[in-house]
Amino acid sequence: MREIAMTSIRSYAWPLVLVGSMMLAGCSGSDTASAVAEEGATTEAAASDGVAPVKLDAAALKAAGIEIATLQPSTLSEELRAPGEVVDNAYGTTLITPRVEALVVRRHARLGDEVRAGAPLATLSSVEVANAQAELRAAEQEWQRVSALGREAVAGRRISEAQIALDRARAGARAYGLPGTAAGRANGEFTLTAPHAGRITEDEFVVGERIEPGRPLFRLVDEATVWVDAKLPAGTVPRIAPGSAATIVFNGERLAGTVQRVAHRTSDATRNAVVRIEVPNRGDRLHGGDFVEVFLAAGEGRGNDAVASAVSLPTEALVQLHGDTVAFRRGADGALVPVPVRTGEVVGDRTLILEGLKPGDAVVVAGAFAVKAQMLKSQLGEE
Repeated sequence: MREIAMTSIRSYAWPLVLVGSMMLAGCSGSDTASAVAEEGATTEAAASDGVAPVKLDAAALKAAGIEIATLQPSTLSEELRAPGEVVDNAYGTTLITPRVEALVVRRHARLGDEVRAGAPLATLSSVEVANAQAELRAAEQEWQRVSALGREAVAGRRISEAQIALDRARAGARAYGLPGTAAGRANGEFTLTAPHAGRITEDEFVVGERIEPGRPLFRLVDEATVWVDAKLPAGTVPRIAPGSAATIVFNGERLAGTVQRVAHRTSDATRNAVVRIEVPNRGDRLHGGDFVEVFLAAGEGRGNDAVASAVSLPTEALVQLHGDTVAFRRGADGALVPVPVRTGEVVGDRTLILEGLKPGDAVVVAGAFAVKAQMLKSQLGEE
């Protein structure tokens, strides 16, 4: 049988009263709740033998800042707190890379610049591109010539061959990132442009440098929306539902976000899992690499019926008294009596109470330290 320690009630007779009452009641492992109720009643009766109950009128309660409320069944939704890190929204991030070996000729954008869609970023030069430009120009000229002559002067096969050659030249040019028309001279120069609006967050090259195909020159990030990766214990993550609300706190400012997805893999090193949150970045407040605090709304289905049916108290209403966590309950005679409790999870600024109190109990919800001080003062006076 689970027994709640009652060390806060200092009396030689009290342990004998408690043991005797439990033996007469014949408590078993399944009678914990009734044992707690009997123990609470005995505490109230025996409090005068240990820590004296405090009896204050309405004026004294108000002067001391003590508030009493009747407990109701808990309907709390759990709010989890976790560290988080801002990361770039991968769906709004583009690496600007050449598709062919090339030499950087000119730079049009710099690190930190905010650019619009289609803005030029860098001009490069390549022998392969020059060949592709020349081939495209020749194919266009041939197609224009045979088209102008018409089928009366040119065989149908010749026209088909010209069309195929033009299509092949256009495909080759597009493969290098060039437009599908031969604009300008075939000098091998081509310009990389921004595929969407955003900010340049990486810029790792110098003019005159030879760049291999696929090497990123710029990292372009649309910062209108960012991601926040919150790290939680793996056992907690199933409580978070995709689409649920989240609050991001950065530099004292609270920003609203939405849970995008919950990781299905736990880190081998930290044993944590990641919850990804999408946050509208109004005012450009958040940037990749920033550390933030995350508050996540968890569902009530925590897999613990005892928690779901428990009562809750403001965390400040719980104090330590002679080694026990206690709350102060008002008895039938109006006196405030310390009641040891077994606590559960902390939900925001409230703590779930699993044993010791029940719905309908009148309990101190503010000013618990003032009550504790008065009790200890009375105890010292008696001693």
